[in-house]
Amino acid sequence: MDIDSFRNYCLAKKGVTEELPFGPDALVFKVMGKMFALAALESIPFQVSLKCDPEKALTLRDEYPDQIEGAYHMNKKHWNSLQVESLPPQLVRELTDHSYLLVVSGLTKKLQQELQNL
Repeated sequence: MDIDSFRNYCLAKKGVTEELPFGPDALVFKVMGKMFALAALESIPFQVSLKCDPEKALTLRDEYPDQIEGAYHMNKKHWNSLQVESLPPQLVRELTDHSYLLVVSGLTKKLQQELQNL
């Protein structure tokens, strides 16, 4: 999966926007104003940081030690960094969905209702 495919996948989700709040090298995807993915645009190979359940994050790091690690400059308990191009696209989509749903579940009831109404 390349950056364009990843970007399109994220933007197809309900309530998602993209921003460059950390400068031109870090594309951030948010759902209802809360970040669920960060794409490192200048990174070779292409890397993405995604929110993850802490236990699942550790399991993934053990299962894919060369492709998944604690996210740089993020809370490593809750965020993983993925070497996207060396992972199966379906796994990247599943982990992106997981991150999105984790963030949605943490939204206030009001924001969850607004999201449903979009």
